[in-house]
Amino acid sequence: MLAPERRTRADIISALTIAVLVVVAGIVVWAHGDSPGTESVTAATTVPTPVAADQLPTSLRELWRAPDNASARALASGGVAVTGADGTVTGRDPRTGSQLWKYQRDMPLCGIEGQFGMVVAVYRDHRGCSQSTLLAGDNGARRTARSSYMDPNVRLSVDGTYVVAQGPERLEVWRSDLVRTLEYGFVDAPVNVKTQPRKGCALLSASSSPSRLGVLERCPTDPANRLTVLNPAPKDNTVPEEYGSHVLTGLGAESPDARVIAVSDSRIVLYLPGASAGTEKLPPRLAVYDGNGNPVVLHDLSAPLSETSTTTRIGSAYLVFTGNSVIALNGSTFDPLWTAPRALGSPAAMAGRLLVPVAGGIAILDPSSGAELTRVPVDRPGYDNSPISLAVLGGTVLEKRGDTLYALG
Repeated sequence: MLAPERRTRADIISALTIAVLVVVAGIVVWAHGDSPGTESVTAATTVPTPVAADQLPTSLRELWRAPDNASARALASGGVAVTGADGTVTGRDPRTGSQLWKYQRDMPLCGIEGQFGMVVAVYRDHRGCSQSTLLAGDNGARRTARSSYMDPNVRLSVDGTYVVAQGPERLEVWRSDLVRTLEYGFVDAPVNVKTQPRKGCALLSASSSPSRLGVLERCPTDPANRLTVLNPAPKDNTVPEEYGSHVLTGLGAESPDARVIAVSDSRIVLYLPGASAGTEKLPPRLAVYDGNGNPVVLHDLSAPLSETSTTTRIGSAYLVFTGNSVIALNGSTFDPLWTAPRALGSPAAMAGRLLVPVAGGIAILDPSSGAELTRVPVDRPGYDNSPISLAVLGGTVLEKRGDTLYALG
């Protein structure tokens, strides 16, 4: 039998030295990490989601307003109105605007989005818009986070299943727990560079559905823009799986103003600006493609889409705000159904009707025909004609105008 080991004075000193070094290293990591610059204040109690309104308002007045320059649309999640400004995401009482919870970091907000009853907050550090946090809408608690190399600016979009973060060179798709299901475009890890189908492409626009991701890109060796249709959740998130990739042809196919308007499980619709060459002229169009990126049909538009055009999915239809009107597209075929003129922004649903912002108020439309049923006056002092985004939370109507969120009730 071996003799038991005996600790010497040198052994004890060595162990203490190692322990001190570990503590010092932990303090250094904490001091230079993200935690010291983060403040999370959760709600005192879980905020209940208001019961959906069963009646339309006959009048609306401003209840409160708050700065909101980090979101692309009016956001509501888990019973709260959500705003983002100056590095802080705030969950607010929809009736009073008072803070119910907040999440603050000492770095700029790239954007916020809402889905799954959650709020996705993306912050910028030295690696781009790389710091993402998932917050519970009903109390502001942190659920999970992720970090990866991203572009300095990204556009966030959601489809009911996935979040897409698209920059000019790189794109990522995240599932509901922020786990990445796909990376596409520029790859910073040398081992993964050869997994991408093309290199050096500029990502112009992207949108997704639960089974399709449509990306419009311009690659160095292509004579025009390229539509690539991808699986948003391939087996390996570093290896894109293409359903089809085609260079667009015809007049306007090379325009940098072309963009993805909407994506369903079987169709992709692009906006192609008007173009002319000699005596040949083409009007602006909505071009519909199948789930593999093959052309299906073209729909001429009476006027170009503005740079501020947006698409909102409500029920089975896609509502496209063109800059001065709303076009309803069939959710299966993307055929135009109706057009509501003189719109100021994107619509929202309330009590079985559509609410559309118009000059001096909100128009109430029949969602099946687009016919205006009535109009509720809204006073917008100082309105600068920027696009308006609507959301509804219970009986409160949220209007995002410019960098401010307004609550109407």
